[in-house]
Amino acid sequence: MPHPSSISGKSDLDWSAIAAELAPVEVIAEPILVKKRSRDFFWYSPILDRQLKSCFGDLVARPATPAEMAHCLSVAARHRAPVVLRGGGTGNYGQAVPVDGGLIIDTTAMGRIIEIGPDWVRVEAGCNILALNEALKARGRELPIFPSTQDMATIGGFISGGSAGIGTVTHGMLRDPGNILEIRALSAEETPLEHVFTGADVNLIHHAWGINAVITELTLRSVPAQDWIGCIASFATYPDCHRAAIALAASTEIERKLCSTLDARIGRYFDRLRGIVPEGRAMLVTLIPRGQMPAFRALLADHGGSLDLEMGEDERQARKLPHVFDFSYNHTTLQALKTDRKVTYLQVLFPAPVTVAKVEELLAVLGDDVWMHHEFARLDGRLVSFDLPLVQYTTDERLYEIMAIYEAHGCPVSDPHKSVLEDGGMKKANMAQLALKKRMDPHGLLNSAKTRSWPRVRDLAPEAIAALEG
Repeated sequence: MPHPSSISGKSDLDWSAIAAELAPVEVIAEPILVKKRSRDFFWYSPILDRQLKSCFGDLVARPATPAEMAHCLSVAARHRAPVVLRGGGTGNYGQAVPVDGGLIIDTTAMGRIIEIGPDWVRVEAGCNILALNEALKARGRELPIFPSTQDMATIGGFISGGSAGIGTVTHGMLRDPGNILEIRALSAEETPLEHVFTGADVNLIHHAWGINAVITELTLRSVPAQDWIGCIASFATYPDCHRAAIALAASTEIERKLCSTLDARIGRYFDRLRGIVPEGRAMLVTLIPRGQMPAFRALLADHGGSLDLEMGEDERQARKLPHVFDFSYNHTTLQALKTDRKVTYLQVLFPAPVTVAKVEELLAVLGDDVWMHHEFARLDGRLVSFDLPLVQYTTDERLYEIMAIYEAHGCPVSDPHKSVLEDGGMKKANMAQLALKKRMDPHGLLNSAKTRSWPRVRDLAPEAIAALEG
């Protein structure tokens, strides 16, 4: 029978004893608080909400230093306790949900900025991204890429679970060479060992959902800070808006930190923009350097756009308005869900070359229950866009019918309604990441429920593992 202190009901471990062994690390055992830290933003998906809402951990630990993190992992390994790492809890796919119960390690107490160099920053994994960007700004620098959830998210969580964000339209994907310079991570065993990953090896840890190592420190590239002007322009039609966005994203004259397009119907969810952006018009959301605003206005004029909002940071704060990136990426989905819990979303790649014709082609076959929302990005050096459409959810069958329509028109879907790596964006197991897991997590404690391939990988012979590692 499970120990009385087990919340998940999936563990027969003595969690009171484990909590005592974790000292002096701060622990949280209050069931309501443990349950709160067992959730992320998986409820964006009605499917994941059904599957994961009853999954809870048994205990939360909050290590404040890498040494305390190592202590947590050592205790977990001795007891063979499942472990899930958690930052700000802003993931959308249940990455931070303890499907097997066990120990939740909250990294937010490990938030030091260790060193800021001329074009890089070294930071602990639990550092809040907003705090990191503010510290960099004081030195005239900023992160090249950060999530729309920067106010809540941790940098370790972003590197573990994210792949793109604000800045990807210029600086590429997080995985691209030079964006992540170094990752320091601990193994999950009785005597945790620190491993340092540089160069291409950072991608063994990046975007692995915390299944194969525990990030403690990161060294990331920084870029010169800009005086960004948050802009929202509107257009008569979505194709017109998309055409202007292509021109902006491809421009060699105008820099941009963000380039997003939104179907006019999405505007109904943006209460903070009422009276600013006219109703019934498609929106282009972007960040432009102050000195390049004349060129941006000229681009809008050439494409029939109206500049409805332009504000620097001081003006934004004075007007008590959100950042414009609060209307981009999955913040768009969040804005809609605040008032309409029947809304969900998809993640669709519009591969290079990006064209208005492809948008028009899909608009002709998608139903009125799909409202396009594109984020422009650099993928493998080429301009692409990711459609994160809002979908008026009715049934699972209709949701997958919509995905099939996109796929049939040459636009691959990364299914955000799956909590297993191989069933969502990756499509197949990353065997190099799983080979590393066998070395770094020999007992299979780290988020192992999130990959179907782990059981067969853990039984491979050492020579087979070496071959997978290349």
